[in-house]
Amino acid sequence: CINCLHVLDELRPLEERFSDVLVTVGVHSPKFEHEADPDALAAAVDRYEVHHPVLDDPELTTWDAYTARAWPTLVVVDPEGYIVAHLSGEGHVQGLVTLVEELVAEHEARGTLHRGDGPYVPRPAPEGDLRFPGKVLPLPDGSFLVSDTGHHRLVQLDNDLETVRRVIGAGKGHADGDPGTARFTEPQGLTLLPEEVRAAAGYDVVVADSVNHRLRGVDLATGQVRTVAGSGVQRLLDEERARGAEPNHIDPEADPLEVALSSPWDVVWSARADRLVVAMAGTHQLFSFDPRTGRLAVLAGTGDEGLKDGSGAEAWFAQSSGLAEDHEGNVWIADSETSALRVLRFDDDGAVAVETAVGPACSTASAWPSCPTARSPWRTPTTAPCATTTPGPGRWPRWPAAWPSPPTCCWTSRGRSRCSSSSRPTPTAWCACRSPPPPSASTRGRRGPSGPAPGSPRARSRSRCASRRRPGRSSTTGGGTRRS
Repeated sequence: CINCLHVLDELRPLEERFSDVLVTVGVHSPKFEHEADPDALAAAVDRYEVHHPVLDDPELTTWDAYTARAWPTLVVVDPEGYIVAHLSGEGHVQGLVTLVEELVAEHEARGTLHRGDGPYVPRPAPEGDLRFPGKVLPLPDGSFLVSDTGHHRLVQLDNDLETVRRVIGAGKGHADGDPGTARFTEPQGLTLLPEEVRAAAGYDVVVADSVNHRLRGVDLATGQVRTVAGSGVQRLLDEERARGAEPNHIDPEADPLEVALSSPWDVVWSARADRLVVAMAGTHQLFSFDPRTGRLAVLAGTGDEGLKDGSGAEAWFAQSSGLAEDHEGNVWIADSETSALRVLRFDDDGAVAVETAVGPACSTASAWPSCPTARSPWRTPTTAPCATTTPGPGRWPRWPAAWPSPPTCCWTSRGRSRCSSSSRPTPTAWCACRSPPPPSASTRGRRGPSGPAPGSPRARSRSRCASRRRPGRSSTTGGGTRRS
C-alpha cells in the first residue's frame, strides 16, 4: 500500500544513521492474493530498493503474533528482545530517532548493545536497459518515451521499442537541468501536452515524479528538465488539519513549487477540463494542474480511503494509480486498493462526478453493509449465512465513526475456520457476519504482545513495558490502512 511505501522511504535515513546498531527486518503480510506469491515479493523488494531482510508472512502468522491491525505497523524490539514501541501508520520517524538514541545509550551503558554490520546480503542487480518501467508514451516523431522507474530516469526508444535513442536523468535524487544532470526518484506517469499548451508552458511532457512528490516538465527538443509543481514535502492531510487548515483547499494564487504533493502516480491531459488530471495516490485524491498558470487544485476526493461514488467533493478513492482519457472526454481511473475501475465525468458547468464502472457495486459509503461481495476485494459485510461467494482478498475500508463497530466475519481458509476481523481473507466460502465476541482477559486492552517479542526466551512485566517512553502512538497518523 502507499502508506507502506512512504514508510520505506522514511526509514532509509534512520537505517543509514544507525547502521551499526539498528537492524531493520521487513515483514511482508500480504493484503491481496497475488502479494502472497514469493516471486512477486522478490520483485517488489527489487523494485523498491529494499536494503534489509524481508520475512515472507503469507499466512499472517507474524502479523497475528504482533497483533498488527494496520498497514504499515512498526514494532521496535530492544537488544534484550522486549517490545518497546508498537506503532501504526506513517510519520513516526522523528519519534523513532529519539527512541533509538535512548535505547543505544541505555544498552551501551549496560553492556547489552552489540555493534556491527546487519545480516542483509543484497541480491545481484538485474541487467537491462529498463528496470520496472512505469509507463510508455508515444511521441509525435514516432519514438516512445518510457519512465524507467527502477533506474530513476526517462528513456527514449526508437519505434522498434528496443533501440535506445536518449536517456534523460542521471540517477536517483532531485535535480533540474540537462539530460546528464537532471535526477528523478521513481518517475511513474507521463503525458504529452497539447501543442498550444506546450508553447505557453515552455515544456512538452509532464512526469509524475512519485517519490520526490513533484511534477516535472521535460522539453523534448533539448531534454531539459524542470520542476513545475510540488515542494518536495509529502502532503499529510492530518498535519494540515492539525494546523487548522482546510486540507482540500489550495490557494489559487499559491506558488506551485510551494504546494506539498503526495506520491503523484500518473498524469493525463483532460480536454474537457482543459488542464492536467493528477492521480495523487498518497492522499487518495485527484488533483488538477494548469501548466500555463501553475494553478493546482483538488479536483475530486475527500482524502478518505475507500470506495464512494458521487460528486467530486464527496468521492472516496484508494491509491489511484492509473489514468486514461476516452473519446468522450471522460477520465478513467485505476483505483488500485479497491481493485476498481472508476470514471470521472465532467458536466458542462465544470462540475465533476465519480462513478464505479468495474468493481464493488457501492455508490455511497452508507451502502457498504449491503454491498455484494462476489466481486469486491474489500472485506465487505454480508448477512447471508454461509454464502458461497468467493470475494477477492482485501480488508475493511475505513469505518466511519457514526456506524456500529464492524462485525466479525467468519470464513474458511485453507481448510480452517476463521472468525476474526483482523485476519486476511483468502476464503473458499464466505460465512455470516456477527458482532465480535468480547475480548478475553488475556487479550483485553492489548496493543501488542505482552512481554518479550515472539520467540524471545525472556519475559517482562507489562507495567515495565508500559513505563517505557514511546514515540507518538496515534494509529491514524499518516493515514495507515486499517484492518479492523
